[in-house]
Amino acid sequence: MFTAYSYLALALSVILLCVKAFALIDCIRRRPYDFELAGTLQKKAWLVILALSVAVHLIFVSSGPLGLLNLAGTVAALVYLAQLRSVTS
Repeated sequence: MFTAYSYLALALSVILLCVKAFALIDCIRRRPYDFELAGTLQKKAWLVILALSVAVHLIFVSSGPLGLLNLAGTVAALVYLAQLRSVTS
């Protein structure tokens, strides 16, 4: 039997996965020069971080969207988006 909390956790998990996937796809599509312009990590480093965050989310989906590893991946995706999307848009 599903409760309101389980529906909320599922919705939050899907939303956070979409944010991470969007950040990864955005990172793949950007040129290496954009990362230098933003003054952030290199493209390869961001690709590894964001790919790991998506993979961890998919592997540890049972721990919920507020698990420690899922939160770390979400923070990494949000930091990437804040740094790159704001500077090079």
